[in-house]
Amino acid sequence: MRGDEAGDRLGAAELGAEPGERASLVQFSSAFCQPCRATRRILAEVAAMVEGVAHIEVDAERNLALVRSLGIEKTPTVLVLDAGGRIVRRAAGMPRKADVIAALGAAL
Repeated sequence: MRGDEAGDRLGAAELGAEPGERASLVQFSSAFCQPCRATRRILAEVAAMVEGVAHIEVDAERNLALVRSLGIEKTPTVLVLDAGGRIVRRAAGMPRKADVIAALGAAL
């Protein structure tokens, strides 16, 4: 997972859900994406392990303006946000649980 150079800040208005108090795991998915299902499970497990962390899933097809503005090219794409909504890490493809936990450390 790498950092995001753009420094975008995302909040409830952009994400369609309240971000976590400490950090957020934001997943961009599409309806027929098999790896998105496994990614959903991984991110939900990690969010449940750490207090104040939210898992937010965004339908890429219904949020094309946001997808384009963030340069998201495939699903799943995962963004790790800090408490201020700043993107601190991003990765495309299904992540490993250990990598998600490590990336989350950068946001806390």
